[in-house]
Amino acid sequence: MRITLKYFGQIAEVTEKQEEQIDIEAQVIAELLELLYSKYEGLKSKDFQVAQNQELVINTAEITGAEIALLPPFSGG
Repeated sequence: MRITLKYFGQIAEVTEKQEEQIDIEAQVIAELLELLYSKYEGLKSKDFQVAQNQELVINTAEITGAEIALLPPFSGG
């Protein structure tokens, strides 16, 4: 399955890109994250949430969407 990954803030700094497309065999978000941790070692130390098709998801969520975003914590004001 081909998905688009979008990175924001400190996550984009770690990956050195704002977006990429990858082919994956992962079925759930946790499997995708393991793949990304092996590709981008610095992600392990970052706090972030995952959104699929613009909705926040948990690690056990099934990958169903074409767009997944890694979102760093946002500060309100």
